[in-house]
Amino acid sequence: MPEVHLHPTIVQGSAIFSDPQACWDARLFAARPAADGDFRCRALARSVPAIQRLMTHPGVGALTALAFVLIIGTTERFQRGKQIGTYVGMIPSEDSSAGKQRLGHISKQGNSLLRFLLVEAAQAAARINPHWRRRSMHLAMRRHKSIAKVAMGRRMAVRLYWMWRNGCEYSSSLEFGSYVGQLETGHGVK
Repeated sequence: MPEVHLHPTIVQGSAIFSDPQACWDARLFAARPAADGDFRCRALARSVPAIQRLMTHPGVGALTALAFVLIIGTTERFQRGKQIGTYVGMIPSEDSSAGKQRLGHISKQGNSLLRFLLVEAAQAAARINPHWRRRSMHLAMRRHKSIAKVAMGRRMAVRLYWMWRNGCEYSSSLEFGSYVGQLETGHGVK
């Protein structure tokens, strides 16, 4: 068996990830979505509360939630939600010189499986949820369709991170934006 380097507390309060062999099996199932692996992946996802919570988001299934939790490790690794996009490699590369900023393709520095699953989950959310569809169409009209897919995948990663960190389920009232769903923000005219 290959040596596995895992974060000591992958999912807090979950006995299933205390055994390194069980965690290694979970990573193999997340990397190989076959018919038998899919059944075992769903069973594993049902036993972990953090994964169940992430699955309440539209477009996120057992495989995406399991891969997100296993690859990210713990929520304490990141101070801000923006750092998730950097870790996964879904931010544009930058070539700046002489005061000019040129943004290029995404950096692709992180896990390619997680990046793929997040983009697919964002596309599924855009098909299911009207808020995600509207946001995705707006981005696709401003930029290109492929750029919009990656941007929505990055947004999905940040949302999943905050849902996991705060221990809350999906809520459509707190959709897109810092102050959406709050009655009074303290800014502007009253």
